[in-house]
Amino acid sequence: MFDTSRSPIRPRTAAGSRRAHRAIQLAAYAVFGAAAFTTAVTAWPAAPAAAVPSGSAEVASGPLTRIHGPGTVIVVLGHGLLPDGRMRPELVARLHAGYVQALLAPASPVIVTGGNPCNGVTEAAAMAEWLVRHGIPPHRILQEGASGTTVENAELSARLMHHIGAREAVVVTSSNHIDRAVANFVAAGVPVAAAVTPEHLPDLTWAFGPGW
Repeated sequence: MFDTSRSPIRPRTAAGSRRAHRAIQLAAYAVFGAAAFTTAVTAWPAAPAAAVPSGSAEVASGPLTRIHGPGTVIVVLGHGLLPDGRMRPELVARLHAGYVQALLAPASPVIVTGGNPCNGVTEAAAMAEWLVRHGIPPHRILQEGASGTTVENAELSARLMHHIGAREAVVVTSSNHIDRAVANFVAAGVPVAAAVTPEHLPDLTWAFGPGW
C-alpha cells in the first residue's frame, strides 16, 4: 500500500514471502558469520549533547551488529512521505536495513519513528505496515508517530524505550543522517549500541530487491 517499489507484476504469496524472509536471513548470516555477532560494538552511554564526540557515527557505523536481546531496540528513523502517503525510496532503503537487523536480532523490539502525516498516513504507520507485510510480527513493532524532527524522534523514542524497559538502541538511518541522529539520541539519554545504514547491507540481501 505504501511501498513505492512493490512489483506491479504479481502479488507475493505468503509462501513466497516466507521464502524471501528466510533467504535474506541466511544471506546475512552467510556474509557476516559468527564473528559479526560476537565482536564488541562501540557504544555511547547517555551524555549531554556537548559531550558527544564529533564524527562518532563514523566509528559507530559498520556491518550489522551482533545479536541483541530484548533490552536493545532497533530504531528506524522516518523520512518524509510522498503527498499520497507512499514511502520515498530513501525510507524504503532505511527499512530494508532495519529489517535485516531485525532478522539478525529476533528478540529485539523495533521502533519506527516519524509523524508528518501525508494523505492521513504517518511515517511510522507506513513503516510498520511494510515491516509486518515482510514478516516482522506486529507485537515486535512500536510506532512513534508524533515526531517531526530528528530531535523529537530521539526524545519520543526514549519515552517508548523507558516504557518497555529497554536499555539501549541500534539506530538505523541514512549515512548522511547518522552523525546527527546518534548525537540526538545520546543527548536524549539513550545509550547507542551501534548504528546501521543501508550502505552496510551485504550485497546478497539486495539481490531480492527492496519490494521482495
